[in-house]
Amino acid sequence: MGTPVKVYGPPLSTAVSRVLACLLEKDVPFQLISVNMSKGEHKKPDYLKIQPFGQVPAFQDESISLFESRAICRYICDKHARQGNKGLYGVNPLEKASIDQWLEAEGQSFNPPSSGLVFQLAFAPRMKIKQDEAIIKQSEEKLAKVLDVYDKRLGETRYLAGDEFTLADLSHLPNTQYLVSGTDKGELFTSRMNVGRWWGEISSREPWKKVVEMQNTPPSAKA
Repeated sequence: MGTPVKVYGPPLSTAVSRVLACLLEKDVPFQLISVNMSKGEHKKPDYLKIQPFGQVPAFQDESISLFESRAICRYICDKHARQGNKGLYGVNPLEKASIDQWLEAEGQSFNPPSSGLVFQLAFAPRMKIKQDEAIIKQSEEKLAKVLDVYDKRLGETRYLAGDEFTLADLSHLPNTQYLVSGTDKGELFTSRMNVGRWWGEISSREPWKKVVEMQNTPPSAKA
């Protein structure tokens, strides 16, 4: 299968875990490279050459470097279209357009409030940062409205972009995992019948279960 691609960053990062899930769905060999952000490794000149914003993930495929998780996932799916989950990014223009519109919904409508909640409820306590109750309340209200739209859609189709699991669903896994498993906001998902059913299906996929296992594995272990 050639040289493994390189993914820089910790599996606990929602953006890194999105890329890892895609690589596992597509059966693409990869090397996970640690980036110690507490020591400022993400701000060093060599790292900034492949991730100009000094964030994670960074991604290398031989001479190619990419840094935005959703773009990385699209690239992986297009390059390795014939292996692994072949329909992950659709097999015709209409399927791709449907997947893209729900990926945009995730990035623009779902991610901002869900990321706000993940940071305030899951990461702030670990970082000993005081939680902002106003942000929590506002993010929860916004996310609830998004999930109402999702619940209606998921009453019409099994998954967001149609009746097959795609990148549109995969992209929601990281933030939802934190909210359902690590906070008291899981009922935002489980109280909605169709969203709850959908979450149960997408979170039980073997590639995602492997990512969660990696998140719970000590940093010294290699992927």
